[in-house]
Amino acid sequence: MALSWRKWTKNDVLFGIIVPIIVVLLIVGISQITLLIGYTSESAGILIGITMEILELTIIVAVPLMLGLLWNQWAGGASGFIMGTFYALYWSNAFEGAHGSGTVLLGYVLSAMLIGYMAGALNKRSDDFRRMLISGVIATTIGGVMLFGIFQLSTANVVTGSDGFILTLLPRIAAGAIIPVLAKVFFWYGMGVNKKTNQ
Repeated sequence: MALSWRKWTKNDVLFGIIVPIIVVLLIVGISQITLLIGYTSESAGILIGITMEILELTIIVAVPLMLGLLWNQWAGGASGFIMGTFYALYWSNAFEGAHGSGTVLLGYVLSAMLIGYMAGALNKRSDDFRRMLISGVIATTIGGVMLFGIFQLSTANVVTGSDGFILTLLPRIAAGAIIPVLAKVFFWYGMGVNKKTNQ
């Protein structure tokens, strides 16, 4: 049954207008903090590092992982290819044709594809939280290890040593544990693809 144009609730206004505006203002506010504290301060570098890591995790880990868990390995892999390519294009200008940068950019694409595909292949459209959690953590861990390994093949790489390995791997493992919680919420609201079609 379609809703009438006259039927509006407080939740429609709250979650359809107010919350999205607050989220947008929060994102803009975070992006402007460096102007307040200045780019030369030590805290600016930390803030830029955190926001760039959140950007990377959202684009090349969270989106492919979520689609792999909710839909299937093909959706996860394809979205990983698309999002990884977008992220590689974003960084390609920063490298400005530096020797060896193609390997780093390829690593972004392959890691995102691998995470999305593996999550879907391991989860097999299951809405069981433990299976999603195990699939997510395994996919993001292997994707992080592969990304770090691909980085080591490039002369343009700056992510080295045990610190680089930990900084590459731990945020991905955390995302592998957080995204299944969101996927489970999606399943609760009927937004996942499920094998149980006759209910």
